[in-house]
Amino acid sequence: MRIATWNINSVRTREDRVREFLTRSDVDVLCLQETKCTDKQFPDFTDTGYEQAHFGLHSFNGVAILSRVGLENVKTNFGQPGFDKDLPQDQNMEARAIGATCGDVEVWSLYVPNGREIRDPHYTYKLRWLQALADYARGEVTTGRSADTQGDTITPAEDKLCLVGDFNIAPRDEDVWDRSHFDGKTHVTPRERACLAALENAGMEEATKLIEDEYTYWDYQALRFQKGEGMRIDLQYARGISATSARVDRDERKGKGASDHAPVIIDYEV
Repeated sequence: MRIATWNINSVRTREDRVREFLTRSDVDVLCLQETKCTDKQFPDFTDTGYEQAHFGLHSFNGVAILSRVGLENVKTNFGQPGFDKDLPQDQNMEARAIGATCGDVEVWSLYVPNGREIRDPHYTYKLRWLQALADYARGEVTTGRSADTQGDTITPAEDKLCLVGDFNIAPRDEDVWDRSHFDGKTHVTPRERACLAALENAGMEEATKLIEDEYTYWDYQALRFQKGEGMRIDLQYARGISATSARVDRDERKGKGASDHAPVIIDYEV
């Protein structure tokens, strides 16, 4: 099974790029993040031979799964907390996660909170969100974390599980172009990386570690892509299936109208 993850950074702006990618990439499942649209606004890709599921509430966040190997048991709640900047009011769940059974693998498309700054409440939210994800992977689901569960019933994770998306964390210092640039900033802190370690302790293995010396994200600012100043923050974690090859479609970061992220493609033996 070939699974790709791609922070598309506005799917309506880049619908043609998604269609072209599906045509040439031969992926079985494509997970998208930052679709930046509501469910009604999400483009219809079913004419490409893929079923689709999308979760979007506003013109920001938003996640989707496109699958040609089946799409069942769609859910958007694994027990994650919600967030609202106007604390301490009720924290509503954001459109950052969607999961479905594709073939016989449970696949989640995830847009992990950015964290903003270490002293920002969003950083604590990020850590709690990732803790809930690790709990879910372990089968230790706590209900009632979110003030708005979108009507979902939280069911245990399947044995074959794949968690993919924009994690907004660089697993190693080598995964950023200049570690000193991130001193005192998010994405590289020990607490964030401990959350990735918690996923591994829950039985998940980082499939994207097969990718060496390649970034997945380059900021639009300061000509980061042209200078080779990127980060490896788009990741895939799996259990019950084995990664056999991995690559970054770097060409998708080129040209006019590209997302600031590139697709990350993993082949699995299921």
